[in-house]
Amino acid sequence: MRDLGAGFGYLVQGQRWVGRHGRWFGFGLLPGLITLVLYAAALVGLGYGADDLVDWATPFADDWSSPWLGLLRTTLTVLVFGFGLFLAVITFTAVTLLVGQPFYESLSEEVDRTEGGEVPESGLPLWRELWISARDSVRVLVRVGLYSLLLFALGFAPVLGQTVVPVLGFCVTGYFLAEELTAVALQRRGMVLKDRLALLRGRRLLTLGFGVPLGLAFLVPFVAVFLMPGAVAGATLLARDLVGPENEDCGDGESGGDGEDAGAGVTDVAGVTPGPAAH
Repeated sequence: MRDLGAGFGYLVQGQRWVGRHGRWFGFGLLPGLITLVLYAAALVGLGYGADDLVDWATPFADDWSSPWLGLLRTTLTVLVFGFGLFLAVITFTAVTLLVGQPFYESLSEEVDRTEGGEVPESGLPLWRELWISARDSVRVLVRVGLYSLLLFALGFAPVLGQTVVPVLGFCVTGYFLAEELTAVALQRRGMVLKDRLALLRGRRLLTLGFGVPLGLAFLVPFVAVFLMPGAVAGATLLARDLVGPENEDCGDGESGGDGEDAGAGVTDVAGVTPGPAAH
């Protein structure tokens, strides 16, 4: 259980780090603000167009009498907007990281620099880093989607659906949120998605201690904007201790290989011994 507290500690340390480095806090805010504006515009557009979309999708109900026609279309309009809001919440971090790839790479490198030791670099051009980030984000979102469908089905189970399932949902969200954020630092260390997931599985409680509180806060996108710089800093600190100084050179600059196994240079990562601060 100590790992839960340690994971939360990394989140707090990250916020303190950007608090001590105000220039980097402002630098890290920019991608989140850009993404927030884009999402707000999309949700406003959806709010205005959802009823027209529902009308177009339900021509069979045109001849229904009142109140059934209004009840059906109002319910579907609310569901469409709610689904759009749900997608906005679960994709906000991935899109922000994609938009802010150069910003967060620089922030993560600065955290490594101030904490001492070698500062790993991917050695890849920006376009390739963006491609890798986008590809891995899609893979993570597919996993989240599959878990979400399973949990949605389990949500109809009496008692279990109202107690255990919501907790599991937050754990899934927090776990993959931690993966998205630590990816910034771990990709620079030559680790592909499969290896990153294996590394985090080896310390599930530590990962959940970091990701679940952050996931709860990220339910409010505006809050997410201000927490994102510190979240990236904290995830870098977490990644440093998970990988350990003895494995800082594990990558060969080819983390973006087309295959998940390409050139990772990391074997049996689930058994990597974390640094002392992770315990």
